[in-house]
Amino acid sequence: MKRRDFFSIPALAGMSLYVRDLAADAVTGPSGSITDVEGIKVGHSTRTDRPTGCTVLLAEQGATGAVDQRGGAPGTRETDLLNPVNHVEKLNAIALSGGSAYGLAVADCVMRYLEEKGYGYPVGRGGNGAPRVVPIVPAAILMDLGYGGDWKIRPTAENGYQACAAASTKAPEQGSVGAGAGATVGKMGGGGRSMKGGFGTASVKLPNGIVIGAMVATNGVGDIWDHINNKLVAGSRTEDGKHLADIMKMMREGKLPMQQAPSPENTTIGAIATNLELTKTQITKVTQMSTDGHAPCQTGP
Repeated sequence: MKRRDFFSIPALAGMSLYVRDLAADAVTGPSGSITDVEGIKVGHSTRTDRPTGCTVLLAEQGATGAVDQRGGAPGTRETDLLNPVNHVEKLNAIALSGGSAYGLAVADCVMRYLEEKGYGYPVGRGGNGAPRVVPIVPAAILMDLGYGGDWKIRPTAENGYQACAAASTKAPEQGSVGAGAGATVGKMGGGGRSMKGGFGTASVKLPNGIVIGAMVATNGVGDIWDHINNKLVAGSRTEDGKHLADIMKMMREGKLPMQQAPSPENTTIGAIATNLELTKTQITKVTQMSTDGHAPCQTGP
């Protein structure tokens, strides 16, 4: 099972090529998080009875959106609306959740929260003249069922509401929180050798005023490689648990353990945002480019 979902908004747009071209002059955004993009709020809801939870990105006034989904077993909701050939242009929130497909339920109460505040796609007026709306909330999930506890403990619709209520323009908490609470990495190394993944966010501000932010719940099957510093930072551990095993090195040396069914899951999900004005079609293309951030990148020996 491999899922890779990336959403783009306000012009949620991706960033890979822009950042590379201007990286030398780019600086970290004021808070160093996706909330450096004006109009974006982020909130978490993390369960205390098992490591799992959800993260909600709010764009309450509406933001042009796109999606790029890779892999053969997508766990998503309302992503077809983001296809540029379809009518709806704006989304109001993005919900990311643990809990596998069960976690898609969090979007129910994200919709309830937005409806209570009057945000959503306008669909006329009620008998009392009050506007009616249908909030547009694409969602994606990662597989963390059973990690650290009972398989049946997973994010619920109410967790989605809690994440909305907690959302703010401040830099969100990072680490084992929200959608990243039950995430793990390095599963390719075999049972018992993986380590915690989690939720992370970052931003850059370019000299021309463009701000680009990203947030990711990292639940990778392989290692996490810092391609800027050419350094392995997380992943499968050695048998004694004290060091990183280096999956790429193990593969080259033929030491990678044979995988047992079911094979380990890779379900990394995230969102990117920018203040750059783009059309829905342009955002879709840039979002596709941004998925390169998941690609293997190792330049060391």
